[in-house]
Amino acid sequence: MTRFPYDQFAKDYLEELLQPLGKIETSKAVPAEIREIDVYFAPSPQSSTDAIQLGLLGRIANTSALIEPFRGAVKISEIRSCMNKLFYIIADVERQNKRDNTSTREENLPLLWILSPTVSTAILDGFKASLDEENWGTGVHFLGEHLKTVIVAIHQLPRTPETLWLRLLGKGRVQQQAIEELNMLPQNNPLRDKAIDLLLSLKTQIEIKQVPNEEDREVLMNLSPIYLERLAEAEQKGRNEGQRTVIENLLKAKFGSLDDELNSIVQPLLALRPEEFSPLLLQLSREELISRFK
Repeated sequence: MTRFPYDQFAKDYLEELLQPLGKIETSKAVPAEIREIDVYFAPSPQSSTDAIQLGLLGRIANTSALIEPFRGAVKISEIRSCMNKLFYIIADVERQNKRDNTSTREENLPLLWILSPTVSTAILDGFKASLDEENWGTGVHFLGEHLKTVIVAIHQLPRTPETLWLRLLGKGRVQQQAIEELNMLPQNNPLRDKAIDLLLSLKTQIEIKQVPNEEDREVLMNLSPIYLERLAEAEQKGRNEGQRTVIENLLKAKFGSLDDELNSIVQPLLALRPEEFSPLLLQLSREELISRFK
């Protein structure tokens, strides 16, 4: 199985959600031997309500960050590789500050956030990772202060609204529950629409780019409910637009044109079936229609 659809989804997903909060670069180039950074984020000076809505992901975006999402459980070598990228960026910042004759403040240096669907206890112990449950809860493991690296074990995150946007990057049951919670958010929630659009794009990429294996089929099954709901919404929207055209044409045919008062009753009439609103539009006078539906 190629990892491309999942890797691209994670980059697009983080870019879409974090873009309102600051400057974001995906696949940021570094020397060839280090390879590229998945997501490099620099926060905007202006505060944003989007950060609060993103919960734990929004807190990550409070400071400059390298964000490295993994589809499979992160390995020791992958953690070292990510830290190598971080140290390159830090060294580059320090060189630039030296040229500008400015001091480097530790708090202004970026943090590395490694997002892994699962992480073994042996790996966390090997890197001497520790929790700060009072401030960050479970699942967020900090390496030594000067290593400026955090490993997020997505499977350990509590099932709360604050962690939803990170749990969507998980696997198996964790991702399935997150998708269910996402679908239950109010339909006018802009973050809900963004995430669903990207998840459905992932579904399409899996179906197009490769023959689905067991993991792919599980993801496709998890995405089926929101796909069917989005399809039903589109069909309903199409029906509503068709009915709106019929209602407006009937009103124009009867009264010559649509003014503000007649326009104001179109939406209430859409709540009726065609066999209900058609005779009313033909039989009732202008005053009766406005009185009944305005």
